[in-house]
Amino acid sequence: MSALPPELLRFLERADTVLARVESLLPPAPRPINWEAQAYRWRRKQGHGQLEAVLHPHHIRAEDLCGVEDQLSRIDQNTRQFVAGRSANNVLLTGARGTGKSSLVKAMLQRYAPQGLRLIEVDKEDLVALPDIVDLLAGRSERYIIFSDDLSFESGEPGYKALKSILDGSIAGTPDNVLIYATSNRRHLMPEYMSENLETKTVDGEIRPGETIEEKVSLSERFGLWISFYPFDQDAYLEICAHWLAEFGLSAAQIAAARADALQWSLLRGARSGRVAWQFARDYAGRHEGRGQ
Repeated sequence: MSALPPELLRFLERADTVLARVESLLPPAPRPINWEAQAYRWRRKQGHGQLEAVLHPHHIRAEDLCGVEDQLSRIDQNTRQFVAGRSANNVLLTGARGTGKSSLVKAMLQRYAPQGLRLIEVDKEDLVALPDIVDLLAGRSERYIIFSDDLSFESGEPGYKALKSILDGSIAGTPDNVLIYATSNRRHLMPEYMSENLETKTVDGEIRPGETIEEKVSLSERFGLWISFYPFDQDAYLEICAHWLAEFGLSAAQIAAARADALQWSLLRGARSGRVAWQFARDYAGRHEGRGQ
């Protein structure tokens, strides 16, 4: 076989170099989805998104969530209907920080995973991928909650329109095995300004909000179930502290002695919430007898 001309050899070498550079820029081939998992995250790598199984999901027992019994009852009823294949609503959980909004959602996974419930966490920046995620889930036997935590949009963000469309407004219907659960510190998911009140008009004696306010309200209204959370008073905060101290193995006498420290902890943190109570119990138990972690 005759040798290749030098010009052709140089061309092939340059072509190999170019191809190697191009291949390094391409997204990696998507890995097969582990449909046996209970929880997932939507992750983007080099512009390519895929479902990744969460091997060690955060397990929270509903029984450990004190001070939110009414909210627990409402979200549990909705989730139970969904898992049973009956009609159920998308849920928006709003209110004070650290009061158990995301914990309630995680507790639903812990309670209903044996009946086929699955949880998919999607960050706000990835909400534009909701149509792709929904397409992956359509036709599967499991029941999926797409969970987005701590939502807050600015005007014009792409995820806002994607979420609005999936909730109610797209030409494509959402499969019966998919619901959206979202948490936010804002009832309407977007900042509200005093200047927007100037758009309000009075027509035949009726007060009608301006277009800006109507647009902001329109997203939250697409959630069929609203669940509100409120700051805890002192008694509720101390009750939650006592619960977690007991979970960490402290005795009744030790828990009673921790009261002053628990109040001091909340003053230093500037808040009384379930999160602050859990953080206090974790610290206090670690410094005293019991199975501190």
